[in-house]
Amino acid sequence: MGGMREVLVTYFYLLLYIVLSSGQILFNKWVLSSKEIGFPYPLGLTLMHMVFSSILCFVVIKVLKLIKLQDGMTPEIYVSMVFPIGAMFAMTLWLGNTAYLYISVSFAQMLKAIMPVAVFLLGAAAGLEVLSCKMFLIMSVISFGVLVASYGEINVNWVGVVYQMGGVIGEALRLIFMEILVKRKGLKLNPITLMYYVSPCSTLCLLIPWIFLEKPKMDSTMNWKFDPVIMSLNALCTFALNVSVFLVISHTSALTIRVAGVVKDWLVVLLSAILFADTKLTTINLFGYGVAIAGVAAYNNYKIKPSASSENKTEVVIDELSARHDEPLDNRQDNSSVDNRYSDGHIESKLSRQES
Repeated sequence: MGGMREVLVTYFYLLLYIVLSSGQILFNKWVLSSKEIGFPYPLGLTLMHMVFSSILCFVVIKVLKLIKLQDGMTPEIYVSMVFPIGAMFAMTLWLGNTAYLYISVSFAQMLKAIMPVAVFLLGAAAGLEVLSCKMFLIMSVISFGVLVASYGEINVNWVGVVYQMGGVIGEALRLIFMEILVKRKGLKLNPITLMYYVSPCSTLCLLIPWIFLEKPKMDSTMNWKFDPVIMSLNALCTFALNVSVFLVISHTSALTIRVAGVVKDWLVVLLSAILFADTKLTTINLFGYGVAIAGVAAYNNYKIKPSASSENKTEVVIDELSARHDEPLDNRQDNSSVDNRYSDGHIESKLSRQES
């Protein structure tokens, strides 16, 4: 009976993650582009998310003390590692949300499939990855799929493509810094504690461009609307997504959540075609995206060894904090094995380097 209950709880958490992850993407698109809401300010929306996340993380960790911070964070590490992560996270969210003003959600998801290629190339440049024939083949398959999907797009707006690819590069850089912070510095983080450290940095990095780029437009154009209920729900969904990641990784393996991420990606593509008028899917679109997803699946299989898949969950924490909101980014380089223990809801991870 206890085993069946555990299985049901696990499936519930997976379903919750898929619903929140896909729902957040569609929610952001609706807020930014719909006439009903009338808030076409991606910087302002993302800034609100980070302020909300900073406050809630502070309440959860410092006031309610539901999660304990692990030792090891120093001012030197915070300035040299956490702040760049926060800056790259802010860049990813800002550019990714801005892309929704120019391209459809489905096309944005297709472009995001190139993420493993960006992360691998930057990782190789940073000395974190080793080039191999098999990995080159996988990267080629993903790139080919994205190119075919782009070719099949009916309404290509290159401004939106540039914004989306800028977000991809920002996310890839963030993951490189995360590689160093978690694996080389040996810090023990989960999605909530990570957001506790990163959100204030991202808030500052978003506040400055918002003051100069969007605030003057908002002051001069007073036809925008701010619905406090809708905006609060939108920000709350972002925070709930991070909580769902925390719950999922404590009940499943890294491979399971990656598979759930692929399911979520397809769900977003199909739902966006139903919900938004700017989405027109073609056979070439779907074929190209299918090829890209096949490449991503091969990448995941290559990186997550069967012997370590049930243990290696710290990497998934790194992957899932896009919370752009997004989505699991099936794009990490697995160079460690993780011994995870769960005590009072906290993840304790002991990283040990292994040969690549």
